[in-house]
Amino acid sequence: MPSPTSARESSSRDPRRSRLWWEIGIVLALSLGRSAVFSVLALLEALTRAPLGDQQTSLNPGAGATEFWDVTEQVLSYLFGLAPVALAVYLLWEPARTGFAKIGLTVERFGRNLGGGLLLVLVIGVPGLALYAAGRAVGITVQVDASPLDSSWWTIPLLLLAALRAGLLEEVVMVGYLFDRLRLLGWRTGTIILSTAALRGAYHAYQGFGPLVGNVAMGIVFGWVYARWGRVMPLVIAHVAIDVIAFVGYPLAAAWWPGVFAPPG
Repeated sequence: MPSPTSARESSSRDPRRSRLWWEIGIVLALSLGRSAVFSVLALLEALTRAPLGDQQTSLNPGAGATEFWDVTEQVLSYLFGLAPVALAVYLLWEPARTGFAKIGLTVERFGRNLGGGLLLVLVIGVPGLALYAAGRAVGITVQVDASPLDSSWWTIPLLLLAALRAGLLEEVVMVGYLFDRLRLLGWRTGTIILSTAALRGAYHAYQGFGPLVGNVAMGIVFGWVYARWGRVMPLVIAHVAIDVIAFVGYPLAAAWWPGVFAPPG
């Protein structure tokens, strides 16, 4: 009978585990892992320039496109940005079960998914907005311009596409895909929830410490919900709804609370 040490060593040399780690690394390098690296670097660079409260960043600069070809490029950029989602679903595919069914990204029980998603909007969206405002008040959060203030007719469709891309990319890859792969590697559910939540916070770090903490909390809640419900669709609905509210409502918020939301003049 092999000793526990030899069993662990044998497991670490298992080619299937090695392949899984390479697969996870490639998927993250093509998507949110890459974003996390550049986001943390952006935060570190911002800390060397000026107080975070005096700086600003834009979530959707492309939505302010003014020419036909600029708009076309932005639409194509959003569509190609869904490639990692397609890759993750493809890798999750099984002979008797689609990748969509495996993570619950289907229209089945849509009413329940919609209700669960809207409940998550209340649980995450409202506290997140309060946390952002508090971060701005104490100067630890960058001024985030969620959408252009001088909107053209195509700005709203571009913002809706941006919200859809973000919701699918983050929830399918960060939750549906990673939960499945890390479970195959033997990780416990609590460890997966905390690890993916930390990564979610990392790729929002460029916005400052307030959104970083807020997105870690969002990752914990979304991970816990997915572990219980086993469906990613409510998370996608909630994420898209939160982003649509933020993107489309930003000009109104900037007009009503210019000290918090409007870019410094």
